[in-house]
Amino acid sequence: MLAIIGGSGLTRLATLAVARREIVRTPYGEPSAPLVFGQIAGRDVVFLARHGHGHTIPPHRVNYRANMSALRERGAHAVVAVASVGGIRGHRPGELVLPHQLIDYTYDRQHTIFDGGDMKVVHVDFTHPYTPALRAACLAAANEGGIALSDGGVYGAVQGPRLESAAEIDRMDRDGATMVGMTGMPEAALARELELPYAAICVVVNHAAGRGDSAQSISMEALVRTLEAGMEKVRALLDHLVALVPAPDDAR
Repeated sequence: MLAIIGGSGLTRLATLAVARREIVRTPYGEPSAPLVFGQIAGRDVVFLARHGHGHTIPPHRVNYRANMSALRERGAHAVVAVASVGGIRGHRPGELVLPHQLIDYTYDRQHTIFDGGDMKVVHVDFTHPYTPALRAACLAAANEGGIALSDGGVYGAVQGPRLESAAEIDRMDRDGATMVGMTGMPEAALARELELPYAAICVVVNHAAGRGDSAQSISMEALVRTLEAGMEKVRALLDHLVALVPAPDDAR
């Protein structure tokens, strides 16, 4: 079963035929919202609104451990996460991007399920944060649906909820980040610890601070308009993706 995590602008899926909603309790607390189970194009899917259904949970307060643990516990075998980002280099507003790497700038978040106590310490390989087979399925779905999806980018995960300064974006650019968002970590790392194949579809909603038409300030009104249009493309892509997600044995 494919799990879809919706970010800003994607709190529901119009084509999801809902079968049930389930409140899940995990060793890490409750996830951001009830899990919504149903079908898209005849395929089982579970949906989770990362920021809650009313978008009330800021990125640094999301219980990422509970979210990922709940999805794993309830039978998800792969996770596609949707997120909005700012474009630093090579990405323009309105573009959909499938990142292949990330840099973590977050702090004070619960980053691991292997947190000591009575659990053994496990060091997972994180060389390639996004699962190649699942990324390939996303690209195939975009091709099938005639949806432009840029292959590759480096996601810089920041703390939020404020946006960045121009100097911070300059630093990230020097580090090699090509886009900036607030929810990419520890979500991706927790998926790896839980052995869940994971990929991210990012909607570029604005030029990052100090870039392009955000040179002086970022227009929140323009950002919202771009986000809404971008999420329509994401929904169409997901409709094609559900049938192409690799089986559990092939997803890694």
